[in-house]
Amino acid sequence: MSDDNHFFLRDPWVYDKDASRPGRDDAGRGFDTRSLHAGFDPMTDQDNFRSFTPPLVQSVTFPYETFDRIPCPVYGRTRTPTNTVLEDRIASLEGGEACLTAGSGSQALFNLIFTIARPGDNVVTSLNVFGEGYKQAASIFPERCHVDFRFVADPADPAAWDAQIDGKTKLVWVETPSNPCLFVTDVRAVADVAHSRGVPLMVDNTTATAALQRPLELGADIVLLSISKFMSGNATILGGALVGPEPLMEDIRWNTTEFVGSIIPPAEAWNTLQYLETLSMRMQRHSANALTVARYLDDHPKVERVNYSGLDGHPQHALACRQMSGHSGLLSFVAPGGKVGAATVMNHFKLVVHAVTFGTSRSICMHPPTITHEHMTPDERRAAGIDDGLIRFSVGLENAEDIIADLDQALARV
Repeated sequence: MSDDNHFFLRDPWVYDKDASRPGRDDAGRGFDTRSLHAGFDPMTDQDNFRSFTPPLVQSVTFPYETFDRIPCPVYGRTRTPTNTVLEDRIASLEGGEACLTAGSGSQALFNLIFTIARPGDNVVTSLNVFGEGYKQAASIFPERCHVDFRFVADPADPAAWDAQIDGKTKLVWVETPSNPCLFVTDVRAVADVAHSRGVPLMVDNTTATAALQRPLELGADIVLLSISKFMSGNATILGGALVGPEPLMEDIRWNTTEFVGSIIPPAEAWNTLQYLETLSMRMQRHSANALTVARYLDDHPKVERVNYSGLDGHPQHALACRQMSGHSGLLSFVAPGGKVGAATVMNHFKLVVHAVTFGTSRSICMHPPTITHEHMTPDERRAAGIDDGLIRFSVGLENAEDIIADLDQALARV
């Protein structure tokens, strides 16, 4: 990478690195083992906590040992012992050097771009990103920070990514599989393009999670996550995370997060640690249920299109099978009759809940054109495949036959 894009700290910061986080020895350990053990060892951490489970430390500030020895953690805006365990665990699961948590996935994205980009710089992405990310890209950063975002017209073509990168590009950003249309980007191909131009690649891994996809192993430099979705899995946590080079994570921590102050609180961090223990099993069940539901919808005479990478007919099915070990629990489908048809179906669900999120243990749906992606122009929604009748459907952990029965009776109303 060029010098301009190296992950250097812009301002000096000092803390006792050895005391900041416990050592992590994950070599040779499997994903499920790391989901339970990474970041905290009840045997070796007895000097600090006599506890079988990671402790919930609900303190905002931490005592100095001596006048000139700065503690770490020092204040809750930077990290707490509980957050540190969570960050170490997420970094381990993603296979990254370090992790930084945030108040939400959208906040994590904001903190990253605010840290690495300056007026006149640009970020290259596509329209296949989550709605709040698009809003940051389309108006917030360009209008308020003078950081431009360039949307690749054909994200399946590596040359289209290359054509948008120039000497002012600070980041290439992909979301795969994308929300809500489940477009699958070739991570390795885009990473090769970005690296040939000296630019880091960030992959939003929210939909797949590390249980199904490891972007860093495919060539990505940074991973973006919404903890609120499949990682916590039950719509009780609001949080986000970044995984990447430690100098970059610490730059964001000390030069952005400390002043913005939007962190995931210790209680939410502690609960997330409990939920991560079952991530692999949950993602297997989500994936199995979603494939069953997708096949049902694909055969339904009233459904115009189904977006799910597990279906043989998905345009990137083969790619998805190469870079993912499962296809996750998120899909979308187009109901007949546009917005009216989608509203009819959603208003008649009895089991499926209509609400704004996904990745929950209960099946949940929403209408992207009027909620998450309402800020897009009609032409942009069409280009991204977000039809007026599109329903985003997050398949839960219920019995698949019960989910299908609810879909069947709701679709019978249109």
